[in-house]
Amino acid sequence: MPKIIKDKTIVSDDWMLLKLAEGESAEAVNVPTGKQIVPLAVWLAQTTTLKTRSDIGVWIASDERAEVLGDAVASLPLIAIDFPSFSDGRGYSIAYQLRARQGFEGELRAIGDVLRDQLFYMQRVGFNAFATRPDRSIDDALKGLTDFSDTYQTSWDQKTPLFRRVTRPAAEESL
Repeated sequence: MPKIIKDKTIVSDDWMLLKLAEGESAEAVNVPTGKQIVPLAVWLAQTTTLKTRSDIGVWIASDERAEVLGDAVASLPLIAIDFPSFSDGRGYSIAYQLRARQGFEGELRAIGDVLRDQLFYMQRVGFNAFATRPDRSIDDALKGLTDFSDTYQTSWDQKTPLFRRVTRPAAEESL
């Protein structure tokens, strides 16, 4: 069984990622039983059937908009965001919008070309699970979550900037 990083721990991944084959339509694809992460197009085409299942997650490509999920965000146990290449940063914005604007509270997973160097920044925008590239060490990737001890800016995981978190001694009054 493949492994992922979830909530800063390496765990077995019991979800299957469904991808459409060449020429296969989102309306006609058969979604197997069990925990499945379906493409956004499949979710949109088969919402009536899929929304009754508690074992369905949705994956969003970097060129798609999460807003189309609407109120379904609240009922989904997992949303995955695909990073087609390590240099494609659109997934960071999608993740932040899902957490901050749409109120998604479930598992937010980074999939695709996910590398150690990205994990710290991914968790800052709301990711709590990572399916790292299979050709890289997942144990080494886990260390990427703790590359830095503190952050200056605000983000999903830290609402207060550093200058507001640091207490400074009061200046002595001049006579």
